[in-house]
Amino acid sequence: MRETTVVDDITRAAVELFAANGYANTSVQQVVDKAGVTKGAMYHYFQSKDDLLFAIYERILTEQKANLDAIVDRGGPVADVLRAACIDVIETSIDFLPEGTVFFRSMHMLSQPRQHEVTRRRRAYNDVFSTLIETGQNEGIYRTDIPRPVLIAHFFSDVHYLSHWYSPEGPEDKTLLAQQLTDLYLVSIAVNNA
Repeated sequence: MRETTVVDDITRAAVELFAANGYANTSVQQVVDKAGVTKGAMYHYFQSKDDLLFAIYERILTEQKANLDAIVDRGGPVADVLRAACIDVIETSIDFLPEGTVFFRSMHMLSQPRQHEVTRRRRAYNDVFSTLIETGQNEGIYRTDIPRPVLIAHFFSDVHYLSHWYSPEGPEDKTLLAQQLTDLYLVSIAVNNA
């Protein structure tokens, strides 16, 4: 069995069980039984259930930061770059909707070192996103009457609550929804709305 398959099987089983039963109510034995692997195999890749929960969210963080860096590196007008970044984070959040749902429900149960690492990784993303808004503010595109952290929180509150109301089986696919939410957000922070 290939290494990535084992890791994928374990994380997929963990996501399903954590979503159904909760992180605290799911045992390592339940995860390995569902994944069809031994405890030894799981502990080869994950030292603990804490590591497993972190790994679930780490995959989202890694992909979203890599995508953001690529979008910024392509360059272009800041309005286009920010729009592409917003659409990407919504689409990838939908791609990882079960993982995000599990993580946001269980994040407080991570060990302190893991919580600090999540905070550090999210801050790295936030700093790039904030710089895009600051650039737009300096160019007179985005409003300055509201503090930048509030402008950022306004966008990410929609992203973090996707799991509470969005269904992939609903009438809007992820691309359409990402465009709609991005348009609403960008209109709300535009200078002509101040």
